[in-house]
This record gives sequence, structure tokens and C-alpha cells, in this order.
Amino acid sequence: MKFFIDTANLKDIQEAYDLGVLDGVTTNPSLMAKEGIFGHDNVMAHYKQICEIVDGDISAEVIATDYNEIVREGEALAELHPNIVVKVPMIRDGIKAIHHFSANGIKTNCTLVFSAGQAILAAKAGATYVSPFVGRLDDISTDGIQLIEQIVNIYGNYGYQTQVLAASVRHVMHLVQCAEVGADVVTCPLSVITGLLKHPLTDSGLKTFLADHAKGNA
Repeated sequence: MKFFIDTANLKDIQEAYDLGVLDGVTTNPSLMAKEGIFGHDNVMAHYKQICEIVDGDISAEVIATDYNEIVREGEALAELHPNIVVKVPMIRDGIKAIHHFSANGIKTNCTLVFSAGQAILAAKAGATYVSPFVGRLDDISTDGIQLIEQIVNIYGNYGYQTQVLAASVRHVMHLVQCAEVGADVVTCPLSVITGLLKHPLTDSGLKTFLADHAKGNA
């Protein structure tokens, strides 16, 4: 399973990359705004900076919702760097645009997916990735992990090449559960990735080892 970090924060991206476990990055307009990055030129320059840090797929989201504008924005994003993946919303014109991008060798990530039916459409259109939102489904008392498992099984039935990218992953158990049901990728904040390091028995065991070592060298 691949690990993507869901942020536009360069420091967090660098820290995750330095761990040696980072495979890519996902961003969106909200994450850009959180870092105070506004305006077309500034956003495009920021994507370039991310591509300089991480040698992996970088999802860059279009703002447009009209087919022609989605295509125009997506082609401009794809020209920035070979690792750019054009992130397109799950809407009618988005699916049409994904089909266009797929036919022209441009990688895509179909985002804001909340049902298996939507995921089937994304795969049929040729999306590189599909992003079901686990946490947002949990927020409305729906099992987000169950949806990941359902999509994985459907794609397996028909040999779809679209990768299941579990998004809105909010904590360590989400990540582990996504791994259990076969997600190809998870994208999450740095805190979730580093949270995998933590266990109280690791901390207490290390403390004991160090204390015993210190006694032997006293």
C-alpha cells in the first residue's frame, strides 16, 4: 500500500519524505488556502516546489466545473511536471474530462467519491486513482471503510486498473483498516503517518532497555 500525505505544507511533506515511506502527495484548494497560498501563479509555483521534494505522484486539483475549463486547467497542471496527477471532481463534466485526459496520457484522480456507483464511473472513464472519502462518510454515520472494501472488490471483479486511494483518513485505525481491506493508497496528514510509530509498550520497553544499559555502565 502506498502512503500519500494530504497537505500543502512543505515542512510536513519534507518530514514525511525524510522518513523514507512517502510515495506521493494530495492537495486541494482548502489545503492551499490553509497555507496562505492564493492566486493562480502562487499555486502553480507551490506545486513545482512540492514536485522538487517528492519523486512520486502529486495530485493537483482543478477549480473549474465546466468540461472545457476542466480540460484547460488540467492540461496546464499536467505541463508543470511529469508527476502531476490532475484531480477532478466526481461530476458529469468531470467524468467526461477524465475520459479525455486518459485518452491523452494524463494521469487523473477522481475526487469527492462517496459511493460504489461513482467509483465504477471513474474506473470506466479511465481514472488513474479514485478517492473515496472515509472520514466524511463516518461523519454521517456511514461506514467509510466498508465503501473502500466494496470498491476494491468490484475493481477486482472486472480487472479495473484504477487505484483505490482512500482519502479523508483521519487516524491510525483508519489507515490500518484501509490496509486490511486492500486499498492501493492512503492519503492522510503527517500526524497519522507518524502515529504508526507509537505504542506504549515500545516506549516502556525502550525505557527499560536504556535504564538497564545505564546500570551496566555505571
